[in-house]
Amino acid sequence: MAIVLKTPAEIERMRRSGALLRQVHHAVEAAVKPGASTMDLERVAEAKILELGAKAAFKGYQNYPACLCTSVNEEVIHGIPSERKVLKEGDVVSVDCGLLLDGYYSDAAVTYAVGALKPEAAKLLDVTKASLERAISVAQVGATLGDIGFAVQEMCEAEGYGVVREFVGHGIGRSMHEEPQVPNYGRRGKGQKLKAGMVLAIEPMINAGTAEVQVLKDGWTAVTKDGSWSAHFEHTVAITKDGPLVLTR
Repeated sequence: MAIVLKTPAEIERMRRSGALLRQVHHAVEAAVKPGASTMDLERVAEAKILELGAKAAFKGYQNYPACLCTSVNEEVIHGIPSERKVLKEGDVVSVDCGLLLDGYYSDAAVTYAVGALKPEAAKLLDVTKASLERAISVAQVGATLGDIGFAVQEMCEAEGYGVVREFVGHGIGRSMHEEPQVPNYGRRGKGQKLKAGMVLAIEPMINAGTAEVQVLKDGWTAVTKDGSWSAHFEHTVAITKDGPLVLTR
């Protein structure tokens, strides 16, 4: 599969999709509190997506059953919303959501604190979020995918965290997942050169312990092998001649 470069008009469409996705995240964030189930978050998201006139990107994708992925504590990604999964004070929950609007996708994830966090959990979220911002800052024309991966890896491994290898970011556009793959590890100057018109979903998935993960028998939920907590932040980012443009701010 070749990398599909987007025109400025296509990027603008994706920006509109991203702006609506941000509204969905705001609605869900307001519902993240102790006592809420992850299915409660799903219902909020589904209602908001309907209200905005967009389409949930994940629901039905490879038979995935929900609009959101809600991954709590040691769950890394792809946690399925459930009435039985009730949030407690001090938990963290990664909320990943994608939208389809006018034929174009947007994708963004935020790991939210449930009430007050212990310092080590708060630090994991802070560092993971900072690594995403650092990765975005190097996503310039002429840089490489290795530069993006290195930016995440260097920051997170310096804190003793594990950088997940099995799951990576991706190109995005008319399809949810396009080329290229965007790893959160790499070597400076290596890999595909970034060109204006590329749109990437950059998404550090960072574990407080080792990098190793396993998928549960539901076929979706990825958890840390050592039971350590995990954080996940993601933005959809267009590479432009004027620098990176975050479409999901």
